[in-house]
Amino acid sequence: MATKNRTQYAVLGILSIASGSGYDIKKYCDTVIANVWHENYGHIYPVLKSMLANGLIELETEASNDERRKIYKITDKGREEFLHWLSEPLQYTPVRSEFMLKFLFSNLLSENERFKLLSDYQKRHENKLAEYRNIEKQISTSCEGVRTNRVKYLAATLRYAILSCEAALKWCEEVERDFISGD
Repeated sequence: MATKNRTQYAVLGILSIASGSGYDIKKYCDTVIANVWHENYGHIYPVLKSMLANGLIELETEASNDERRKIYKITDKGREEFLHWLSEPLQYTPVRSEFMLKFLFSNLLSENERFKLLSDYQKRHENKLAEYRNIEKQISTSCEGVRTNRVKYLAATLRYAILSCEAALKWCEEVERDFISGD
């Protein structure tokens, strides 16, 4: 089976909620879905162009040649394609973690270098956990314009991110105790 461009489905999902510009889509990726999906401008704009050509989205306004000011909206064809994708079985996506790859071979590093590698990873997760908990507080106070069922799904994916960070931090403690300190 050919690999599907999942960015297309992230964009269709975002546009199924509200019309927006490429900038709006990127902002949504960086905030609302950052804990489960990442996209960059260099990938979003070519996908928007392809989706436009395939009739999955259309321009709501054409006031400017600046791609950041063009407002895109999902078409009926795009909504149908998105709903079809949602109902398909998941494709296995292997985990790719540069940190875990480096940690796997970190016995070649000095104890200080191993500790720094682990410490940096731990700090990153502590920061992300604080960020997610802040978002969690914001969701409970600032979602009056969002449908109740959408808030539940936002909260559920955020909870997954929080539990993942907590698990990573617990793992860091175990590794520090078992591997770094007691080599």
